[in-house]
Amino acid sequence: MRILANREIRGLFLAVAGIWLVFLLLAEGAVWHLCRRLSLGLPLLSLLALGVLWAAGARYFRRQDAALEQAVSQIGAVLAGCAEARIDCDREGELFRLFHAVNSLAAVLNAHAANEQREKEFLRDMISDISHQLKTPLAALNIYNGLLQGEAEEASAVREYAALSEQELDRMEALIKTLLAIARLDAGSAVMEKSRENLAGLLRDTELRFAARARQEHKELVLSGPEELFLLCDRDWLLEAVGNLVKNALDHTQAGDTVRLEWKALSFCAQITVTDNGSGIHPEDLYHIFKRFYRSRFSKDRQGIGLGLPLAKAVIEAHGGTLEVDSVWGKGSVFTARLPIPSKL
Repeated sequence: MRILANREIRGLFLAVAGIWLVFLLLAEGAVWHLCRRLSLGLPLLSLLALGVLWAAGARYFRRQDAALEQAVSQIGAVLAGCAEARIDCDREGELFRLFHAVNSLAAVLNAHAANEQREKEFLRDMISDISHQLKTPLAALNIYNGLLQGEAEEASAVREYAALSEQELDRMEALIKTLLAIARLDAGSAVMEKSRENLAGLLRDTELRFAARARQEHKELVLSGPEELFLLCDRDWLLEAVGNLVKNALDHTQAGDTVRLEWKALSFCAQITVTDNGSGIHPEDLYHIFKRFYRSRFSKDRQGIGLGLPLAKAVIEAHGGTLEVDSVWGKGSVFTARLPIPSKL
């Protein structure tokens, strides 16, 4: 029997046999003392009892051995990469408690492996997207520099190509700054240095940042909200987030359209909304606009890099808030940020 190859089990069976033999000798001694004769039936009955005990023990240990073999097989399958492999642990007993713990460990390891795989895929996709985003301005810069070196002789042409080169450099700088900001947020190294800030003053700074662009593009930027509303926030990071929402609204509106930046206090939070009556978001895109580098096939914006909205969402969530969007295709969009206010912290 294979189970007897286990030294501890073999020792247990020998111990049982030894106890049986001692019991038999004592019983025969007692019979001799009382009756002055040996019992022939007692050895037969005790031998039968020993056989039953051995059979029951052998059956038990065979079942345990089979369970262990199944466990070893399933663990091997997990190590070989089978994420669905699990040990049967429906029965009671310490051994099956151990199997349940092994199953839990396998589930945790599979979850970590899946997360690592997703992170690798995300990193691969991000590197691919970054490379793609940088190729366009770099190619344009090469063209403009070639024109400057070889063909542009008039001062006006030099100024034109220099201005175009500066635009492409600004685009690359914005991409790199945004990527660094998102990377800091992902890594948890972006420290939110929160202080009590007046929301009206903060949003007026946002208006000043985009006022010149709005005038140049013949768009109206309207602000409205109470003066005495305070947030506990990192001013620079929140300015970046709201600025990205306003920039997104300006990117998707036409001359004569209006972008509204409004704020108010609710019972549990401060609410900031950025509303526009521009092109809106196609229903197909609503569930994807906060994904990095996502570009809609319906959008007419060809300069965006698809990082502004993900960054805004990450910053607002880092403040303990939420960012939502509601949009009607062809009629406009509403981005709603809700942030905790000091009295509710």
